[in-house]
Amino acid sequence: MKMAVLLTQYSQWLSELLYIFSHSFDGIIPKNIVHCKHIFNAMSHSPNDTSGSESDELNSMTTIPDRRLSELGSMRSGSIDRRQSNLNEVEIERINTYRLQHRSTVGSVSGPTPREKWLPLGAGKPHPPALPDPEEYIVEFNDANDPMHPQNWPFRRKLGISVTLAYTTFVSSFASAIYSSAVGHISAHFHISTEVATLGVTLYVLGFASGPTVWAPASELIGRRWPICIGMFGYSIFTIATATCKDVQTLMLTRFFAGFFSASPIAIVPAVFADIWNNETRGVAIAMFAMAVFVGPFASPFVGGFITMSYLGWRWTMYIASIMGWLATCLCLLFLKETYAPAVLVEKAATLRRQTHNWGIRARQEEIELDWGELITNNFSRPFRMLFTEPIVLLISLWMSFVYGLMYALLGAYPVVFQGIHGQNLGVGSLPFIGLIIGEFLAGAYIMFDQRSYTKKLAANNNIPIPEWRLPPAILGGVCFCVGLFWYGWTGWTKSIHWMAPTASGVVTGFGIYVIFLQCFNYLIDSYLMFAASVFAANTIIRSAVGAAFPLFSKQMFINLGVQWAGTLLGCLALIMIPIPMVFIRWGPALRKKSKFAPIAEAPLAVEAEKDATESV
Repeated sequence: MKMAVLLTQYSQWLSELLYIFSHSFDGIIPKNIVHCKHIFNAMSHSPNDTSGSESDELNSMTTIPDRRLSELGSMRSGSIDRRQSNLNEVEIERINTYRLQHRSTVGSVSGPTPREKWLPLGAGKPHPPALPDPEEYIVEFNDANDPMHPQNWPFRRKLGISVTLAYTTFVSSFASAIYSSAVGHISAHFHISTEVATLGVTLYVLGFASGPTVWAPASELIGRRWPICIGMFGYSIFTIATATCKDVQTLMLTRFFAGFFSASPIAIVPAVFADIWNNETRGVAIAMFAMAVFVGPFASPFVGGFITMSYLGWRWTMYIASIMGWLATCLCLLFLKETYAPAVLVEKAATLRRQTHNWGIRARQEEIELDWGELITNNFSRPFRMLFTEPIVLLISLWMSFVYGLMYALLGAYPVVFQGIHGQNLGVGSLPFIGLIIGEFLAGAYIMFDQRSYTKKLAANNNIPIPEWRLPPAILGGVCFCVGLFWYGWTGWTKSIHWMAPTASGVVTGFGIYVIFLQCFNYLIDSYLMFAASVFAANTIIRSAVGAAFPLFSKQMFINLGVQWAGTLLGCLALIMIPIPMVFIRWGPALRKKSKFAPIAEAPLAVEAEKDATESV
């Protein structure tokens, strides 16, 4: 009998090992690690209960999850055993994604307080025993088709959210440039120089740079919805204050804080789109976001120009921007649902507690205990850490910053040509910005066309995106941007060349701006999907800081150097930056392997978990 038991044990161990080796190359490293550890625990376990047979005891041990491994999974590797849970690839990817998001949230890994520091339960009651297996009380999504998961929401709801957020983003960027059309009138009204009046644009964009340090971490703590709603509410309040200001100090302060609050959609909306759209459709959603970001600054100058010239005056440029903000705030409150997966699970856990009266049920995000010191050094510093420790984030952001700065430089360069050289008035002289808008719409059509080939590549690669697939169109965008700047400089410098020539250059320039930004946005999301809010905060910080400086000197540069030589200088700088996407196509995968934030960084954690499992034998 004893020999039969030993043979049974041996056959069970052998079958488990054969299963592991037969699946060791299917690309799911954490699964094998989990199975290995279960076997090692079973082989090294000393049974305490002798009432059952050894074979029964062994069977029960191999099917009970190791609690230490469960905690290791949630704290470090976050891996899921596909064989035990019967999850498919989509479910594993989603669960590992929000577990990694949770682990990197401030307070999420803090352990329990020492028992001697616990408060008494009261009424002489002893403290209750710990939950038998805390992992069993953690709520998860049901499966890949769980209707609660944001990516499984009805298309109509996701489209409504996307349109609402695209409009909200448009309002933020629109307000950044509509002020530029009123600079001359503001300068005369407050008896200040044009350079000082231009600070209203600079301070608003500086608000863009500082706002994401608050809004992005907040969206990873409490979800996406409320930071966006609060941001648009604050923007609307401070824009009304700008419209009613009585002195220069109030004007400048309110412009800065309007930019600070309106940075919330700029930093968070791409993360929302990453929450609700999958790899195949996310590119189209980000195209909508990029269109809102870059059409806004080019649509506002001629709108503001005609308003300023009319009986309404310059203050109504701010009133209208505020009315648009109030509409965006109402739309967000009515139609924007929470999309951040850990926050969605918090709502699910609350519902389950009410339904079952089992107060042990909880979501991982509810385990967070905020510590202000850790909050500042961890979450609020993450965008800066990503900016200065991730070469991909830094170099891509620098390129985007230059293009973004040029976009705001054109707000001062176009009036030099069309109002100064061609003698057009404030409203008509701003209409050539439509050429830039046309170029951006053409770029959007090109990206939609290119999306079909990207989708085919994605399907052929088992729906696993390769970030570098996004970059080839950016090379074309860099060439068009460079050509557009040369074209503008050498056709806009003299009145003898028809005004349509520099206007037409805007089509090529706008095409380049949009393609560069859209593909770089998608590249950053694909590379750092789990920290999309933080990576866009890092990008927005440096991009807005550079963009804020350009309006202060662009007009003087085009006047003093001459339109042709200023355009040549900027075109040469754009020419130098064309090879940047080629660099990342070549070395991007190697850089992501060394990253602490890219998804590929899970592999070292899995190897570390395997090492710990081996050492525990």
